[in-house]
Amino acid sequence: MILTTTETVPNKTITEILGVARGSTVRARNIGRDIFAGLKNIVGGEIEEYTKLQAQSREQALQRMILDAERLGADAIVNIRLTTSVVMQGASEMLAYGTAVKLA
Repeated sequence: MILTTTETVPNKTITEILGVARGSTVRARNIGRDIFAGLKNIVGGEIEEYTKLQAQSREQALQRMILDAERLGADAIVNIRLTTSVVMQGASEMLAYGTAVKLA
């Protein structure tokens, strides 16, 4: 599966647009991370626990998007975007989406 943030794939022709491929995950913080993050907030610096949580969320959303595109019969996903939103206090959704296409 070819993944790109551009609208086209170099040296390939898009022959069919299959639709939007999407994948998402909702993750919640936990009390242990929150206590450590609160301490880190006092002294400053990166909150590595949240960085890892975001990275895991991104990867899971991307993998789910790929599975969705495979179900559509896609060869590639173009114009990929990632977005996040707060679902409730302490929980966020990570959404990956793009256009599933067939290539020549």
